[in-house]
Amino acid sequence: MEAESEPYVRLATMRQLHQAVADLNTARSLADTLQSVADGIVGGLGYELGCVNLVRPDGDLVVAAFAGNSAAESLITGRVGSRASWERRLSMGEAWDELRFIPHTEGWVLLDDDVPQWHTEGPEPRFEDEWHPLDRLYAPMYASGGGQDLLGVISVDRPRNGRRPGAWGREALQMYASQAAIAISNARLRANMQRALVRLEREQQALRASEESFRQAFEYAPSGMAIAEMGGDQHGRLLRTNDALCRLLGRPASVLRRYSFADLVHPEDIGTLLRTSAEGGRAELRLGRRDGTYLWVSLRNSVVADTTDGPRFLLTHVEDIEERKRNELNLAHRASHDALTGLPNSAELRSRLGARLCERPHSVTSSAIEALDAAYGDVESAVHGYRADGYEGEVAPGIGPYDHHVHTVAPDPDRDDGTKGLAVLFCDLDGFKSINDRFGHHAGDAVLIEVARRLTTCVRDGDTVARLGGDEFVVLADGLGAADAADLAVRLRNAIIPPIRVDGRAVRVGASFGIGWAECGMTEEEVLHSADQRMYVEKRSRSKVHRRAG
Repeated sequence: MEAESEPYVRLATMRQLHQAVADLNTARSLADTLQSVADGIVGGLGYELGCVNLVRPDGDLVVAAFAGNSAAESLITGRVGSRASWERRLSMGEAWDELRFIPHTEGWVLLDDDVPQWHTEGPEPRFEDEWHPLDRLYAPMYASGGGQDLLGVISVDRPRNGRRPGAWGREALQMYASQAAIAISNARLRANMQRALVRLEREQQALRASEESFRQAFEYAPSGMAIAEMGGDQHGRLLRTNDALCRLLGRPASVLRRYSFADLVHPEDIGTLLRTSAEGGRAELRLGRRDGTYLWVSLRNSVVADTTDGPRFLLTHVEDIEERKRNELNLAHRASHDALTGLPNSAELRSRLGARLCERPHSVTSSAIEALDAAYGDVESAVHGYRADGYEGEVAPGIGPYDHHVHTVAPDPDRDDGTKGLAVLFCDLDGFKSINDRFGHHAGDAVLIEVARRLTTCVRDGDTVARLGGDEFVVLADGLGAADAADLAVRLRNAIIPPIRVDGRAVRVGASFGIGWAECGMTEEEVLHSADQRMYVEKRSRSKVHRRAG
């Protein structure tokens, strides 16, 4: 039949195909496009049933659209067939170019697989090209109009003329499948673009909301906030500061933009600032105020980017910790100083003394060259155990090749060879107990406070005057010879002897001094015990009349 009116059939099919393809391009969404594909099969290509099976992300195929029978549509739309079953179907039967035709004589084996299907019973074909209800014709759709990237499969059934399609009908179905694949790909692209635009708009709205939230949090934060440049010639320069930081430092924002934190930090804290990492770094340091004073603050850093690939900035949170630092310093001072006199206490004295001592006796170093090697690192000798005199031997414990400890030595009391050392003057007040007994502890406390003041005024800035407890004091004076230490003891005793006025009366106390010397190889207790013993020797060597003056 088709051969007798081939020109007419071609023209009519061309018109119908053109209209069906045009309808594909007018669909607004992916769902509309898929339904247009199914409708075009029925309305444009002359089949009573058309089905569009779309490949899902997991590879299986779902019935995405159906046309020609509402009962069949409601039954199988949305149902899924496995990829393996579909690949089996597309490898069976007869290959009509890219189409796949499975006659009913072979297709009966597919009745029980998991591919959704709709068919009706019918009589056996009366002639060779008559369509059987169990015949199957599939048109695979490939992405970009060709290749092997399967996009979906069009399945058709029951041609209206009751015959298997001829050459032109097959070509029309194949062309339609190719155009449908392009339309579906375009619809997916448009859907993706629309989703991307919606997502972008939401992200932009979220970004604007986030920027506004950040601006408000930055501007109205109760503690200081600053944004500084990272990298480049202007690294660290403040770009933006909030009102709290301006009030904290007593400087307007326009002035702060001329500085970096390195310009404002206390000179003693510049090393702390430079060691603070940009990401997650924390530091406690002092920043300069406009009035010239310094304020203790806590800095916390984080890195923020303007855009994904944009410049990075340093966000710094500045918290006022002046009161906490003051309390910490007060607590530390109270823990290390005597509450009555304000002098360093016994623990602080031992700490300062221990900082000057090491376990190695100074006598181990037998020459000036060896002393320099020990101080500045004669690596070969220290590591391999060679002494300065050329003989192999053990390196003293605790001394490494880069030990920069300067050993503390004691002057020879029998001869003045110019050696200077750390003098330890142990002072015990004479006659103090009688003042406590006669006038009470209030008077005794006043005497101790005055004695501490007089001792402090007689020593140099770098020396230490400490109270051990009771009426005992210790003076650490570095860089003294034996004669210098004796002269200092005389000056200190003479400073204590003058009368001390307490509650309108004058009282006197004397003082006994013992001079000891700190030396590496000794412990703190050994040094203090040595000075204490010499104090008692000195106390017993003088008569009681000369000792007390109260």
